[in-house]
Amino acid sequence: MNTHYYFSWFNHFFPEKLVQCLHEDIKDRKSLVLISANPSIDQDEQVNVDDTSEWTWLNQAKIVFDEYHFIDYRMQKEDAQQFIQNASVIFLCGGYPVLQKDFLMDYELSDVIKNSNAVILGASAGSLNMAAQWLSLNDTGNEVETTTIYDGIGIDQFAYESHSQRDYATFVQGYMFLLSEKIDVYAAEQESAIRVKDGKIEILGPVYLISHSKIQKLVETL
Repeated sequence: MNTHYYFSWFNHFFPEKLVQCLHEDIKDRKSLVLISANPSIDQDEQVNVDDTSEWTWLNQAKIVFDEYHFIDYRMQKEDAQQFIQNASVIFLCGGYPVLQKDFLMDYELSDVIKNSNAVILGASAGSLNMAAQWLSLNDTGNEVETTTIYDGIGIDQFAYESHSQRDYATFVQGYMFLLSEKIDVYAAEQESAIRVKDGKIEILGPVYLISHSKIQKLVETL
């Protein structure tokens, strides 16, 4: 079984417990592939990988690779697929989940990622797209309207909801209950991570499980 990490968002660094887990799991450090969640931006400009938060988190954790590849629409589809096939770690970056989903579809990357032996990481939008399903919301400030349920890559068979800075338990129960009747939903606050290793789900930070319209805060296990 492969190892997968679902990150919400970290405002500064990876927590020390998470760093230890990543060092344990990421032994092969030949190639890191980062997949953009804003793949059409500034197509005439060169992306500096070291400007991305995701690279910074890994670098500060002293997880360094021989090669780095940033994948967006500037790269040819065949090259993107090849880099993913050869990756030690695949990191689906944060940004715009729908744009990232469309890019994964356009470049036929979902099956390549799913079939990879790499350690797979996702942050925010990337975590949404790693999961089996996720919700796109129209938030007007006064109320939240569910707009669309999207299918993700389905690396693991649960739905994922990423970071929020509100009263999270109250917030998520209002719109996640319908989806939770069909599939378990893991709803993660800021500064949290889910590790799925050999089929076992482990938790770091504030994460809620919503199942059959019942919500519970999970105990940290990492």
